[in-house]
Amino acid sequence: MNIPQELRYTAEHEWLREEDGVSTVGITAFAAESLGDVVYVQLPEVGSTLTAGSPCGEIESTKSVSELFAPATGEVVEINGGVVDEPELINSDPYGKGWLFRVRAAELPELLDADRYRELTEEA
Repeated sequence: MNIPQELRYTAEHEWLREEDGVSTVGITAFAAESLGDVVYVQLPEVGSTLTAGSPCGEIESTKSVSELFAPATGEVVEINGGVVDEPELINSDPYGKGWLFRVRAAELPELLDADRYRELTEEA
């Protein structure tokens, strides 16, 4: 399974890539594979304030509907309109074109590195 070393992860299977105070957020390949074919995504609105650990959207697949949890506290500065129009990007490229939104994080909780996330997924 692909678990990029440069990213940080949550126990709820979101990933973050931080650049210049803005974090890009997506779901992991493990989560995308577990969900099955993603058919719909509801993302937080630009300008909304997120609280780490709180629900901020939904991802619907052919198997189920899952809540998306905010991996950081802060303001949403951009959403990926591409995944709204083509939710299957989450399955085909979860760490690239399938990113979900960007947040200017006021507070980042303790996140998992790639090795710890790999351990978590191996236990599942």
